[in-house]
Amino acid sequence: MDRLDAMRVLLAVVDAGSISAGSRKLNAPLPSVSRKVADLERHLGASLLVRTSRNLQLTDAGRDYVDAARKIIADLDEAERRASGEYQTPRGLLTITMPLEYGNRYVLPIALSFLEKYPEVSLNLLSLDRSVHLVSEQVDIAIRLGELSDSSLYAVKVGEFRLLTCASPAYFQRHGMPRHPSDLPGHDGVVFDRSTFFWTFDIDGQRVEVLPRTRLEVNTAANCVAAALSGAGIARLFDYQVQEHLASGQLVPVLEEYEGASRPIHMVYSRQGPLALKVRSFIDWALPRLRESGGSAFPIGDKASPSSR
Repeated sequence: MDRLDAMRVLLAVVDAGSISAGSRKLNAPLPSVSRKVADLERHLGASLLVRTSRNLQLTDAGRDYVDAARKIIADLDEAERRASGEYQTPRGLLTITMPLEYGNRYVLPIALSFLEKYPEVSLNLLSLDRSVHLVSEQVDIAIRLGELSDSSLYAVKVGEFRLLTCASPAYFQRHGMPRHPSDLPGHDGVVFDRSTFFWTFDIDGQRVEVLPRTRLEVNTAANCVAAALSGAGIARLFDYQVQEHLASGQLVPVLEEYEGASRPIHMVYSRQGPLALKVRSFIDWALPRLRESGGSAFPIGDKASPSSR
């Protein structure tokens, strides 16, 4: 049994929340993943996981072993980076996760220009609308939208974004403009991902949910933008998704005084010992470009601070 491989499989299963989810994450057959976990438990002579019909939980022994395995894998990765010379010159594989829409729009062009600048670096760009565990999933940098909770990771703020309520001029000509969130139930709406995306507004110091009359529901931001442009109804989108359409007048914002505060955008990375030059080089390359292309007009400091996984 390859114990290091078994450790990586176990960590993937734990982080994914189930053996089946771990197999999908690893792109490995389910029986193979299950067998490796069972072989590891047999080798240790201890049960690491409690499997139920709904979820997966660690035993006390499993919790201790997972903590130790994370440290072992992190130390091994660090030793390999040192041996490969990643602290002398930017080289090697750099893995970056980014939200789908924001990443494709802003991060991808910057990453492509970074490749031209640093020929010894290879990039693995993962467009994921979920939060990943940087250490166990072997991710170097993550682009995160929204507030971050405290952790041992580091974050550099690259910009801010906010929600906007908008529609096409043609729609407003036909139906009039809402002047207050309470007017929305009388308007047609294009709703994006109703299960996770609520229309909340600041009304008299309170956050209040108000929805328009749903005529169309879509599950991608691109379809939401297209429907709003066509005049199908009022949409609620992030400002970076509609910047060019607002600038051209194809979409018109409303209810801006009731929108909540802007939210931060960060580059998040782990730091255990010296920072690999490929990571530092990408941060230095991407930071001013992200701030210029998709960042905020607000002043943003350069100092990295502990932040979120």
